[in-house]
Amino acid sequence: MAVQPEGTPCWADAMFTDLEGAKKFYGEVLGWTFGDSTAEYGHYTQASVDGKAVAAVVPPMPGQEGQSRWCLYFASPDAAATAEKVRQHGGDVLMEPMRVGDIGTMCLAREPSGAVFGVWQAGTHEGFERTAVPGAYCWAEVFTREPEKADAFFRAVFPYRAKDIVDDAVDFRMFDVGEDTVLGRMRMTDDFPPEAPSYINVYFTVADCDEAVATATRLGGTVRFGPMSSPFGRFATIGDPQGADFSVIDITTTAGEMPRIEDA
Repeated sequence: MAVQPEGTPCWADAMFTDLEGAKKFYGEVLGWTFGDSTAEYGHYTQASVDGKAVAAVVPPMPGQEGQSRWCLYFASPDAAATAEKVRQHGGDVLMEPMRVGDIGTMCLAREPSGAVFGVWQAGTHEGFERTAVPGAYCWAEVFTREPEKADAFFRAVFPYRAKDIVDDAVDFRMFDVGEDTVLGRMRMTDDFPPEAPSYINVYFTVADCDEAVATATRLGGTVRFGPMSSPFGRFATIGDPQGADFSVIDITTTAGEMPRIEDA
């Protein structure tokens, strides 16, 4: 795939204390195979589907053992400039832009309501080589109790156009880059534990949601939500055995009418 437009989700990775355990779990649940890793890049290990890069797993940095979570990266033509925008609009830069050989430049940031995300300025590694096929990234949503903060921040940092799902039961916003809808934002309800922070939930495509859930639970995962059918697909949220949450979705199995959507 070519370099993605600014603000488009372009990569995902996660830290795992038990890297081999993570490989076994995601290999069976999502059909991933894993490349070689070297100490030069911190044993960063790329996951592939049919030989195409879809994500990566990596050992934790010192002091972050046992804190597994998925991180979504947004494309940027200039990571340093994006980091400056993060600061200007109330966010925090957790890791300053860092060049990774000729592969690209990354930084980590936190938006004002608390969700952590990454920024990726592509070099030779442009990001996802496959999306929206079984095993590959498909979608992501920001979950937050302070949507006004998150909405203002993301629209200021990235060239997003916003639109809302018209439904009194949910507060759900979507962000477009050009003609493509690239990110969702959901207001967290009282169903979430009060200690749960804002976060970005990453969706991976599967051929059969229920089968993926069954495999995940057999391997020690926990079902957080679902499976549930929707106009967008049948999906579920899973916690892996090391505590990293993610969602799986079968985009071919849909139910119900598409919601009404209006420009925000």
